[in-house]
Amino acid sequence: RVTLDIFEKKNPMVFFGRTEVIDNTRSPDFVRKFVLDFFFEEKQNLRFDVYNVDSRSCNISKHDFLGQTFCTLGEIIGSTGGRLEKTLSGIPGKKCGVIIFTAEELSNCRDIATMQLCANKLDKKDFFGKSDPFLVFYRSNEDGTFTICHKTEVIKNTLNPVWQPFTIPVRALCNGDYDRTVKVDVYDWDRDGSHDFIGEFTTSYRELSRGQNQFNVYEVRHDMGVVTLLSFKVESEYTFVDFIRGGKEQTYHPSLYYIVNVCNPSQPTSLHYMSPYQMNAYAMALKAVGEIIQDYDSDKLFPAYGFGAKLPPDGKISHAFPLGGEDESPNCVGIEGVLEAYFQSLRTVQLYGPTNFAPVINKVANCAAEITDGSQYFVLLMITDGVISDMVQTKEAVVNAASLPLSIIIVGVGPAEFDAMEELDGDEVRVSSRGRLAERDIVQFVPFRDYIDRSGNQVLSMARLAKDVLAEIPDQLLSFMKSRGIEPRPALSTSPLPELHRHI
Repeated sequence: RVTLDIFEKKNPMVFFGRTEVIDNTRSPDFVRKFVLDFFFEEKQNLRFDVYNVDSRSCNISKHDFLGQTFCTLGEIIGSTGGRLEKTLSGIPGKKCGVIIFTAEELSNCRDIATMQLCANKLDKKDFFGKSDPFLVFYRSNEDGTFTICHKTEVIKNTLNPVWQPFTIPVRALCNGDYDRTVKVDVYDWDRDGSHDFIGEFTTSYRELSRGQNQFNVYEVRHDMGVVTLLSFKVESEYTFVDFIRGGKEQTYHPSLYYIVNVCNPSQPTSLHYMSPYQMNAYAMALKAVGEIIQDYDSDKLFPAYGFGAKLPPDGKISHAFPLGGEDESPNCVGIEGVLEAYFQSLRTVQLYGPTNFAPVINKVANCAAEITDGSQYFVLLMITDGVISDMVQTKEAVVNAASLPLSIIIVGVGPAEFDAMEELDGDEVRVSSRGRLAERDIVQFVPFRDYIDRSGNQVLSMARLAKDVLAEIPDQLLSFMKSRGIEPRPALSTSPLPELHRHI
């Protein structure tokens, strides 16, 4: 009689759930499903314990331990067809068998709702002229609070506005619960930001999905007019998971390049100092991002390059050399192999400035330009301790790269001022060069010092960094695929694993 316990590592490991008990078998096929939230930017560690149930006791320690295994949720999702096979262990000298995991994405995660609303006879709030109304949508939470999920545009000087149609992910509107309350506030816009509250009404996704009818005409509380649903439709969009599990060779190439200073790595003051007790900032940034992405790479071979150094024996300056040496292959086995190559390079090369970003961006962009059919996606991680020496050329490189399957992550380490880096991060103002705007926002910049745990916990520091710098990658990948009309192929058991290669 076999059962399976699932634990999720949340410092410490927390019990997540237990399967049913399968009687009289050594090859159980468990039926119970477990719903977990998947976050690409986090390393979600899982542990699975298998037991032989031989009594009615609820205390699992009273039963026979058959084996255990560890993996991450990313490993399962990133495997071919969402199917991962792992060997059980935990009993010395005994073969404990294997366990097979399968994963699928909940269907309502991919639904996108498009709706249009209008209003009539709203309250007049402006002394001179009519109101400037807009709507704010809120999703209700389990604890009774509300989270904003959408704002419409402002319609100027009218009490009878007709807002433009807008789209919103269904999960953002109701988190998969079709009967969950959706609250809508009606405001009159004011230039100084002190918007006047006109009124509110409540609805639900299920109610909205009925479309235009008498039930979707809402009286704004306090008798401040009526809001009417004009149209509502739901379509399914491809998700990030669809692409990383695609049947064709859909591959990520996170390309990590180092931008280094000229300090001696043997000195404790150097950001490259190789302490026997802890990793330096460069190694921490590399490991933080690399450990997340490697779950989606089948062969675990990562091309690794150094940047900004004088190379032996003639002191030639290079901005892209294999970390293992000029005569060596750039491929490293796993993230540990990358770290080993990095530390080896510090012993053999002389670090050298200036900090030129454009050559590195152009190098990776040239690779991305050769494969624009959606079969590969590149991520460039640049780790720097100083300011950019070629900002004009870098902006042009970013604008050119924005039309390619490429994302750029810049991590600033050390105490330097990184104000110039913010110009490249297009969250607020899109990067431009020579009058051309970047087609997409592809750059994410963060200073590592903002993520360092004050207690000195390096694991926590790295988790914080990875979560922030990788959070935008799924949406950036989807924006490229959608703009090019690229669809994922069905996930087939015979297709190759999605790969995540790294260039450092």
